[in-house]
Amino acid sequence: MSDSIVRTPWKDYMGEVPMHLEYFDGSMFEAVENVAKKYPNSIAFTFMGKSTTYRQMIREIEQCAKALKTIGVREGDKVTIAMPNCPQAIYMFYAVNLVGGIANMIHPLSAEKEIEFYLNASESVAAVTLDQFYNKFEKVRERTKVVNMIIASVRDALSPTIKAGYMLTEGRKIEKIPEDAPVIMWKDFMKLSHSCYYKTYKVKREGADPAVILYSGGTTGTTKGIVLTNKNFNALGQQVIAANPMFRPGDRMLAAMPLFHGFGLGVCVHTMLSQGGRCILIPRFTAKSYAKQIVKYKCNFIAGVPTLYEAQLAQGRILRRRQPVDRAEEEVRQVPLRPQGVDPGARGLRHDRDGHGLLPDTAAHVQGGLHRPAVPGYLHQDRRAGH
Repeated sequence: MSDSIVRTPWKDYMGEVPMHLEYFDGSMFEAVENVAKKYPNSIAFTFMGKSTTYRQMIREIEQCAKALKTIGVREGDKVTIAMPNCPQAIYMFYAVNLVGGIANMIHPLSAEKEIEFYLNASESVAAVTLDQFYNKFEKVRERTKVVNMIIASVRDALSPTIKAGYMLTEGRKIEKIPEDAPVIMWKDFMKLSHSCYYKTYKVKREGADPAVILYSGGTTGTTKGIVLTNKNFNALGQQVIAANPMFRPGDRMLAAMPLFHGFGLGVCVHTMLSQGGRCILIPRFTAKSYAKQIVKYKCNFIAGVPTLYEAQLAQGRILRRRQPVDRAEEEVRQVPLRPQGVDPGARGLRHDRDGHGLLPDTAAHVQGGLHRPAVPGYLHQDRRAGH
């Protein structure tokens, strides 16, 4: 039998999508840095109405990397990041990569015993989380190898106007951290970059080097940590864009899936930042706000797991019983979620993408083409091959 039947039966249906790609063999930070050099003034991400350019983002990442060097993080060290989708999480993730460390990504709402397990399983030497999760980490810290605890706050990443509103609502509910607590507050941590005496704080890493630890759902037993390389994520970014020919630099992705989730980190964030896209960071998903954010920011792509879409559909059913209906929610509710195989010219979001491969429990879809004419696409051949 021919090769196209035995190994690549989809070969004749790929259209303009290349069968194979040449993958970047550097680090994740280098992939993002290369894009920043091309589009320094383009917006990298937007968080609660405040936008950050690629130039600003790289500057913050490098400052964060110098601070990590100052507190003693070295090549191969693991740093736990327990954060929602927010600017500090982006800076820390790529800064860990820049100094040659490995980012241990965990859910900030994990129970104390789970946090202790994650810290010990990864042998993390440092951890970063939000002020509202401080107590959980402090209670288990003495039974781990964590030396430095970095505490960030959502309010530090907000514009003055939004910050005022936040402090009157969510912010006032957060318990104040004791002044003598053995932690480094984010602003103080970033200032440590000025004390970095290393002339070469950047560590050269290659595609095959380990870069990230993500965790399985533990549905068949104890939760397992999965080590992923720079190339795993860089290849994913290239594959997503190759299989979505409608993508243009500057296109917006609604990043509602969390950074500690394989699809949230790999597609919502790294794919966009390594290919010149723009992330709309959503720290907490709600079905009601999701529709409004898509319309507000004119997002071209969204990525989600079945439960996310189920919540959105359920919200639509609730809306049908209410009058009047919010215009933004109604506009998105009328956009059908198209299964693969349906006429690509039909109205709605385009390019459903199965997201199997990064983790055993990572099953998701990328849907693109919103606010743009439809272009048929395919699951990339190299993803089928397991790359």
